[in-house]
Amino acid sequence: MLTITEYSAELVKDPFKILTGKRYEFLLYLDIPEDDELYSEHGIYIKLVYKLEEDQGSIVNYDLIERSTDRILDFDVEEDEEAQLNAFCKENLPED
Repeated sequence: MLTITEYSAELVKDPFKILTGKRYEFLLYLDIPEDDELYSEHGIYIKLVYKLEEDQGSIVNYDLIERSTDRILDFDVEEDEEAQLNAFCKENLPED
């Protein structure tokens, strides 16, 4: 399971009204144990786009990023971790 130490979230503006629903960008800062393959001494965060449409939420995409270098890592989270991220985002949507 992922340990989220801090996060930020904001509504992504759609000035041309071409997207359905609402999109939110989340930055999720993680605490990763040293024995995990994702571990980096620089720290890791997830940049995630979450879609909410008619009370149904889903992750559109995400990247795992090394914190001090902003280098995108070529890893995916496991299925249960993605479900955890989805639930976290739905529970922590910012007020528009």
